Amino acid sequence: MEPSSTAPASKHPPPPSSSPPAMAEPKKPRRNFYAMGCSMLASMTSIVLGYDISVMSGANEFIKNDLKVSDTQIEILAGIINLYSIIGSLAAGRTSDWIGRRNTMILACIIFFTGALGMSLAPNYAVLMLGRFVAGIGVGYALMIAPVYAAEVAPASARGFLTSFPEVFINFGVLLGYVSNFAFAGLPEHLSWRIMFAVGAVPPVFLGLGVLAMPESPRWLVMQGRLGEAKVVLAKTSDTPAEAELRLADIKEAAGIPANCNDEVVAVPKRNHHGEGVWKELLISPTPPVRRTLIAALGLQFFQQASGIDSVVLYSPTIFEKAGLRNRTQRLGATVAVGFTKTTCILVATFLLDRVGRRPLLLSSAGGMVASLLTLALCLLTIDRRPGEEVKWAVALCIATVLTFVGSFSIGLGPIAWVYSSEIFPLRLRAQGASLGAAMNRAMSGAVTMSFLSLSKAISIAGSFYLYAGIATAGWLFFYVFLPETRGRSLEEMEELFGKKAERKEEKTKDKTVNGGDGKACE
Repeated sequence: MEPSSTAPASKHPPPPSSSPPAMAEPKKPRRNFYAMGCSMLASMTSIVLGYDISVMSGANEFIKNDLKVSDTQIEILAGIINLYSIIGSLAAGRTSDWIGRRNTMILACIIFFTGALGMSLAPNYAVLMLGRFVAGIGVGYALMIAPVYAAEVAPASARGFLTSFPEVFINFGVLLGYVSNFAFAGLPEHLSWRIMFAVGAVPPVFLGLGVLAMPESPRWLVMQGRLGEAKVVLAKTSDTPAEAELRLADIKEAAGIPANCNDEVVAVPKRNHHGEGVWKELLISPTPPVRRTLIAALGLQFFQQASGIDSVVLYSPTIFEKAGLRNRTQRLGATVAVGFTKTTCILVATFLLDRVGRRPLLLSSAGGMVASLLTLALCLLTIDRRPGEEVKWAVALCIATVLTFVGSFSIGLGPIAWVYSSEIFPLRLRAQGASLGAAMNRAMSGAVTMSFLSLSKAISIAGSFYLYAGIATAGWLFFYVFLPETRGRSLEEMEELFGKKAERKEEKTKDKTVNGGDGKACE
């Protein structure tokens, strides 16, 4: 060996001394279990929504016979909850800005309990409709608040995973509704449907108590000037202390609070307190980024429901009867398979959202829905044109394509509509912007479910699914052209993603002279 090659080695510390610092660097946790627990508990309020929708699929026949009502009245009763929930969705945005995200969830649980109890005890159709109205208000509240809270608590690395939980529990509620139909179908008609509804009053009691143990959303706390409390929540829900600091800085900027402000309680601009003026910014004089964000949210929610998912969930026994299943037990058993498929696929989606991204899942999901709807329509048309014949292959394919349709929906469009709508709005507009998306979702769901039976009579059940396939195709094109990928982006970066970031210099200058709040202002 040459001396020159060994001399430098003797003058420097040995290599092992430089390796320990790299080895000692803490690994980033794969999942934040505190944030996961909060998101799961908040999302469980959606169980009652899924239950209320699916339980009607089995209860409607018993209600019809017990209360002596018409098909039209049953159709209205089944679908009207979605229109009622529009009121809850629109009210939830302002309510959550006023009393907080957590208190809004508690309010939703109280409303759910009252509605379920009222429906189970209803002596006639009018009281049953009143109970449905109350339950619908609760549905609207839960649909809006659960994904917003989950998005605001979750770190960016797991936001898709955690914000998809509401859809997970909607599907779990759907499955419970189908199981309830199957379990209580053997009881006398005057008892079976009442017990089915009464079961829906149990979850809100435990959920309301559980929500009391949850922290408030850190973003709502910052909007109220309660920085000390927000820091504590962010420290628990972030992957690292550095991320907690970065999230707090971003939220303070979005809320108009100076970055150098470190007080526990500060005064904030009066307009930021409880969402004043948000409707004007969203609907009357939106900036180009806000306008594009609003169109994205409304369009996504429109196509999620207009493609017919709630018709399939609510009227699956009717679809299976048209497909050739004459036995009631067989039909209810097949609907349990629908619920199981939906629940399984949404669980798969939760693990893919932050790995694969929103766009690939969304486009794959919509494509699968189009193919399933076209095949289902073709099979139903074949069966309809061969009355009296037993077309076994068509019957089997009908059942299979119903399952692939709900599976395709649940692995993409189902959860992503809520994930996307809850993450793309700027902080001050988020709650009320998400409430508009939820209102669109419920309006379309009501329109679809309340028209399905009439539409089937007008253009045949096969024609209905051809129509849904056309709408799903238009949805695929909308998603491809209009929706950018949001995976890995912080909530405060979304305005840049949807257009030029709004200037905040003037706003920041104004915020130094604070108009309202209980704490002291930061210089």
